[in-house]
Amino acid sequence: MSVFPLGLSDGPPVDSTAPDSGLPAWTEIRRAGATHIRNDAKWTRATTAAQLFAVNQELDAAHRAGLKVWLALAGIDRDLSQESLLDEVVDALKEHPGLGAWKGADEPALGRVPPAGLVAVHGRIRALDPDHPLVLIEAPRAPAATAGRTVPLTVDAVKPYAPACDVHGVDIYPVSVPPGRHAGGPPVNTDISVVGDMTRILVRASGRRPVWTTLQIAWSGVLPPHPLIFPTLQQARFMAYDAIVAGAQGLFFFGGHITAAMTAADRRLGWNWTYWRHVQRPLLVELSDAAHTKALLAPKSAVRVQASAPDVAVSVRERAGVLWVIAVRRSASAVGRVHFSGLPAGAGRGTVLAHPGNPARRLTARNGAFVDPAPFAAHNARVYRFTL
Repeated sequence: MSVFPLGLSDGPPVDSTAPDSGLPAWTEIRRAGATHIRNDAKWTRATTAAQLFAVNQELDAAHRAGLKVWLALAGIDRDLSQESLLDEVVDALKEHPGLGAWKGADEPALGRVPPAGLVAVHGRIRALDPDHPLVLIEAPRAPAATAGRTVPLTVDAVKPYAPACDVHGVDIYPVSVPPGRHAGGPPVNTDISVVGDMTRILVRASGRRPVWTTLQIAWSGVLPPHPLIFPTLQQARFMAYDAIVAGAQGLFFFGGHITAAMTAADRRLGWNWTYWRHVQRPLLVELSDAAHTKALLAPKSAVRVQASAPDVAVSVRERAGVLWVIAVRRSASAVGRVHFSGLPAGAGRGTVLAHPGNPARRLTARNGAFVDPAPFAAHNARVYRFTL
């Protein structure tokens, strides 16, 4: 993996300006660490020419800014009934340097989309364009036997869709009133750690395919008449790392474009710059800095590090004599020091990577174990780096 995708779904208008920096909006989000931006294109034969023109304009802008576009194929993504239009779109855009990935049918398991049609679309796209992955994103719920009802998501519900994509994923937006409404509420986990639960389901269902997790800025369940509520920086940061520890190899953030969730000033600018300023930008800056990027791109290690607290989940990465331990405290209430064991004997001096409000600090492993002297709070995440 050469890049850990960090995307906005959807991003600010292509021709807009970031209010704080005065930079072109797409330059601003790229400099903060975003790598991808979604275009939610919908294709029909009658509008193909106009749509291709508009999409090419966005691909040009993305390329200039150093971004890649995750491009939807809505209208031609469920089967090959419009194969000639699918071919026309893919052939017209596949060589553009601003293209990053194709987006297939949205939430197909929840929508009961027949897998066979999606597998056929995937096969056709791969034949035309072997260089860009097709991505399918699932909902956090599955259809029930009773029409109009849903049940908690399961591996079996989404596994049939894995052969229809190169990257599989899930969207999960748990910050709401009451909590966890997007996943269906009780008996499903209603804590924000449901993000890790849903990501693990997709990892188990998808074989060796990469998994992308789409996280919350805003969604329909926090729009009027529901209470408008956004993830705080602490919540957004925890959910990002909870997904990463669970196996996500890319993160997208949904809802910055939803007008009903914006302030009056942001509506005039066309995007939720208030949320960007307070939450999204500092989170992306952290995830995309040089130290964190190395951790996120490093392969999983055979080393098995264990935490003394059962609510602390761990992912271990290793490359070229460096070991990273990414840890998240999934409990909503636990706090205290955590003891980590199982490191190689050669691990000695280590670093806790910096994150918002917390500078980098040193610690030491002895005999394959270490204790972080700082209490590990609920819904917190830390990245430890050791040179072996």
